[in-house]
Amino acid sequence: MKFNKFLLFLILLVLVYLGRQFYMQPKVVNGENSPKISGKLMNGEDFDLKDLKGKYVLVDFWGSWCGPCMVEMPGIKMLNEKYKDAQFENADGLTLLSVAIERDENRWKKAISRIGMPWKYHMVDLTTSFKFINAPIASEFGVKQVPSKFLLDENGVIIGVNQSIEALDIFLTKRLKQ
Repeated sequence: MKFNKFLLFLILLVLVYLGRQFYMQPKVVNGENSPKISGKLMNGEDFDLKDLKGKYVLVDFWGSWCGPCMVEMPGIKMLNEKYKDAQFENADGLTLLSVAIERDENRWKKAISRIGMPWKYHMVDLTTSFKFINAPIASEFGVKQVPSKFLLDENGVIIGVNQSIEALDIFLTKRLKQ
């Protein structure tokens, strides 16, 4: 009888884990057009994602309050430095778009300065809840946790969802012009 209870507990635990993993996946997948992104950049300029057509774009959802985001940031910075001016077979460089999910715009600005994120495209996506992210841009992508990353091809089509830094590096290296 004890074995059956343990087995039932184990099965329930696995189902909860799998259910959580499924729930936490973004709603967009490879092959879909990226949701539209527009708004103001940190420097006050107007921004529209369609203006980056012709480049690979890495949309990085992060937060100044997010420990895993801070751990991943050196890899994001490496990708920017390595590929920002690269010539790919079908794209002209890699552009990073950082979308910070924050409650407080000032923390976002301080974090960018403290971390040293040298790229131009920084947006804040204000939320009222970090547990159930309800920020407008993140909601369009179905982001339920950060960090979350989406690689877009030169036409704005999603070609990578939540790939590791290493996987992104390999993918981009294989597409460099020879």
